[in-house]
Amino acid sequence: MADIKPFRGLRPPVSIAGDLACLPYDVMNTEEARKMADGKECSLLHITRSEIDLPADTDCHSEEVYRKSVENFRVWQERGWLVQDDEPHFYIYGQTMNGRTQYGIVGCASVDDYLNGIIRKHELTRPDKEQDRMIHVRVNNANIEPVFFAYPAVKELDTIVSSVVDNEQPEYDFTAEDGFGHHFWVIRDAATIGRIGRIFSKKVPYTYVADGHHRTAAAALVGKEKRESNPGHNGTEEYNYFMAVLFPDDQLQIIDYNRTVRDLNGLSQQEFLDRLEKAFIVKEKGEKIFKPSKLHEFSMYLGGKWYCLHARPGTWDDNDPVGSLDVTILTNEILKPVLDIQDLRRSKRIDFVGGIRGLGELKKRVDSGDMMVAFALYPVSMKQLISIADSGNIMPPKTTWFEPKLRSGLVIHLL
Repeated sequence: MADIKPFRGLRPPVSIAGDLACLPYDVMNTEEARKMADGKECSLLHITRSEIDLPADTDCHSEEVYRKSVENFRVWQERGWLVQDDEPHFYIYGQTMNGRTQYGIVGCASVDDYLNGIIRKHELTRPDKEQDRMIHVRVNNANIEPVFFAYPAVKELDTIVSSVVDNEQPEYDFTAEDGFGHHFWVIRDAATIGRIGRIFSKKVPYTYVADGHHRTAAAALVGKEKRESNPGHNGTEEYNYFMAVLFPDDQLQIIDYNRTVRDLNGLSQQEFLDRLEKAFIVKEKGEKIFKPSKLHEFSMYLGGKWYCLHARPGTWDDNDPVGSLDVTILTNEILKPVLDIQDLRRSKRIDFVGGIRGLGELKKRVDSGDMMVAFALYPVSMKQLISIADSGNIMPPKTTWFEPKLRSGLVIHLL
C-alpha cells in the first residue's frame, strides 16, 4: 500500500506566488526560460534553470550552473520569497483548463515505494537526464519541483478534497500566462491530515508516475544515496520521502502525442501511399484538418492533404498491453518497415509534437518544408497506462502528454 506523508512545505508569500511559480524545467529550452522569467525577478526559473543568470554560451549542465542554483535558492529564502511552514501539512492543488478542474493531493511519496515497485512506471529514463536532476536535488538538498502521480480514485479522498475546496479559501489562486488556472489550499486540520495518510496506506495499493519519470527517479535515488551514506540511518529522515502531487485517475485526461518525419526514405508520395495500403485502409480527407476519433485510427498530413489511416485487423494484439497501443502500430507498420526509423529515441529524422499545440502545428511543420509527413494519434487512456504499468511493461517513447503541467514553486520539500 502507498506510503504518503505530510511535510513542512517551503512556500512563497501570496503576493508573489503567481510570479514565482513556473513551468517544469524540462518543457522549455534556455532561451524560452529567459523570456519566461523576464520581468519576474522572483521566478523559480532562476533556480530550476539557473543558466539564465549566466552568459548565453554557458553549458546548462556545468558546475557553474548548479552553483548558481544553490546561490539563488539561498537568496530566495533570505529575501522571504520562500518561507517554510511551521507544521507538516498536506496540500491540495487544483488546475483548471478549458473550464475543467482537476484536484491533486500534495504530499511526500516514499523512496521505499519507488524501490519496491509500489510506485509504478510506464517509461524508460535516460541516465544523463537522471544524473542532471540528481545533481540538482543533491546540491540544493531539496525537491524543488514536484512529480505528477496518479492513483486509483478513492471516494473517501474525493470527499475530503471536496470538503476543503468547497469550504475554504485557497491560499493561492491565479491564472498563468497560458490561460490555465492554479488553485492551492493548505490542509491544517490535524485529524484530516491523519485521515489522508491512513486512507492511502489502506486503500491505495499502487501509485503511478504520470509525468516526471526523470524527476521521480532522481529524487528516489538521491534519497537512497543519503541513507547509504548515513551510518545512523533509521528510516524516519526526511530524505526517505520526495514531493509528489497525486491525482485520482478518473480526473486525468491524456492528450495526443504526435509525430513528424523529415523524409519518405527515398519513396515518392505515391509509392509511400501504396506501401501503407498493406496495413491500413487509406482515405483522402482533403485540405481540412482531420483528427482521429477512435483507437486504431490515425490522421496523416502529406503533400498538402489530410488522410485517414484505419489500421487493418491483425496489426495489433488486444492481449498485449503494449502491442495494442496506436504508437506501437505506427512504429511497427510505418516508421520501422517503410520509413526505416529503427531507433525513435535517437533518430534525427523524427520529431514529437505534443497535442497541446494542435494539429495545425503538424501542418505548419510539413508546409514549411522542414518535415515531409506528419501523423496524429488518438490519445492513450489512463486505463491503458495503468494496465501497462501494472504488467511491468514500458510504453514506447513520447506516448503520453499530460496537460496542464504542474507549476513548480507553489511548494518545495526540504530534505
